[in-house]
Amino acid sequence: MKFNKASILIVVFLSTLQGFSQEILTKKEALKITLENNFGIKIANNNLAVAKNNSSIYNSRFLPTAAVSSGATYRRDNQDVTLQDGVSRSIDGAVTKSYNASVNVNYTIFDGLGRKYNYQQLKETYNLTELQVKETIENTYFQLFTTYFQIARLSENTNNLFQALTISKRRLQRAKYQYDYGQSTKLEMLNAEVDVNNDSISLIVSKQQLNNVKRGLNIILGIEKEVNYSVETEVNFIKIMNFDDLQMKTLANNSLLKQNEKNVAISEFNIKINKANYLPSLGLNTSYGWNKSENPTTSFLAGATSNGLNAGLSLSWSLFDGGSTKTRVANAKIALDNQQILLAQQRTIIQNNLKNTWENYNNQLFIIGAQEKNVSTTKNNFERTEERYKLGQVISIEFRQAQVNLINAKTALNNAKFDAKLIELQLLQLSGDILNVKF
Repeated sequence: MKFNKASILIVVFLSTLQGFSQEILTKKEALKITLENNFGIKIANNNLAVAKNNSSIYNSRFLPTAAVSSGATYRRDNQDVTLQDGVSRSIDGAVTKSYNASVNVNYTIFDGLGRKYNYQQLKETYNLTELQVKETIENTYFQLFTTYFQIARLSENTNNLFQALTISKRRLQRAKYQYDYGQSTKLEMLNAEVDVNNDSISLIVSKQQLNNVKRGLNIILGIEKEVNYSVETEVNFIKIMNFDDLQMKTLANNSLLKQNEKNVAISEFNIKINKANYLPSLGLNTSYGWNKSENPTTSFLAGATSNGLNAGLSLSWSLFDGGSTKTRVANAKIALDNQQILLAQQRTIIQNNLKNTWENYNNQLFIIGAQEKNVSTTKNNFERTEERYKLGQVISIEFRQAQVNLINAKTALNNAKFDAKLIELQLLQLSGDILNVKF
């Protein structure tokens, strides 16, 4: 009997691939690479550097300003002058030269406390940016390990499919021998061949999915890495505290809530900054200057040089600005109210998400236990069916059904295990603990 050559080539090719040793990318190594190379984290860190610059004393208007200025002028013209004693003079090409230089210092002594509140607002803005960076890193952690565990899930499923294909190949070989010796019909052999082809296709599709997810992981890692590596497939669950403690930790540490709290503080400072316009401002200006002039003979003075220190205070107070300050203060208060509403809304949403996630997590742990029992039962059933199949006591369809049941049970357990791990990651992210977990 001749076999389908394409099917045989696929089986041999996949078997050869399975035999290659692969580099293992551990969770710890993946995290280290991500923190160093992830594009989103790099951008977030740059934004933090900008916020740090903006919150420095140099951007606060607390420091004085100083400037140096100098100049020189040259003038040449024709002059006709009459002096007080009646003497007249006429000069063609009379030259006048003047020179000046000065150092000027200005300082705002008091501006209604506006710069003080502005400086404090900049500090809060920096703290907000820190929280945004933290959230970016938390999201990157979650994306990284979601993708990593998806690779682990597909790796396990692919391995199960490879084992199923191996069993199907042995069954096809047995069916061929039985057909050659007249112990079974051609239909038995054709059914076995179809099952090998189907299992081969399932394995190829699973491998393609696995490679696609690995390429997706490259984006998170921020590097270009060949897909011929494997990952750690063992799943260890973290002992999570009871719900009340978890809820308390979430309300205290959740990144989104902390950002909303900072937005409330920034809005409060915005009110104070606008109210500062009601108060007067006092400024100090001082300068040291030098001046020199050279005049033509038609001038009363042939030349002059002067230098000295000048200082002065300036006071300004806008008694009425048409109501613009009042409007800005009123709008700032409304903006604060909006931020407080958003904070209350975010707190409610996060508490609801926490309850749903906690319930899903516990249900998923129960499902894992149930699926483990299913695997044990289907494995025992498959082994018994396989023995009876070898003895000719069951037909190939029954054997195939036992094999499919075992594959499905293993896949269901594998999916339940990784689904629970991803839900656990969601709990850790909600509680602000995901960055503290040692993977």
